[in-house]
Amino acid sequence: MKPPEFPPLPALTRAEGEFVDCYLAVLDQLGRINPAHGSDTYSALRAAQALASGAAALRDALTLMHERGESRIHAATLARTLRVLDGERRAGRVAIPPTAN
Repeated sequence: MKPPEFPPLPALTRAEGEFVDCYLAVLDQLGRINPAHGSDTYSALRAAQALASGAAALRDALTLMHERGESRIHAATLARTLRVLDGERRAGRVAIPPTAN
């Protein structure tokens, strides 16, 4: 049996790829910190500590893009990339879940 075929990633510069990777890492940490989804303070604490370094890596990726003259963020291309990399599910962990009626 073959593994599922994923859509190809759009062509990105190395800096854009790093930007997306760092953004998703920050989203993952925020999802772990979210009190509406969490189960214990230790996990949230560890995620908060990782968030600080993730935010610095995100800043560095954006700085690199800027220094290389990549002054535009191509939102449509990066949004497509985020969808391929399961960004919608990962971003959903940051949101507060709807109330159960």
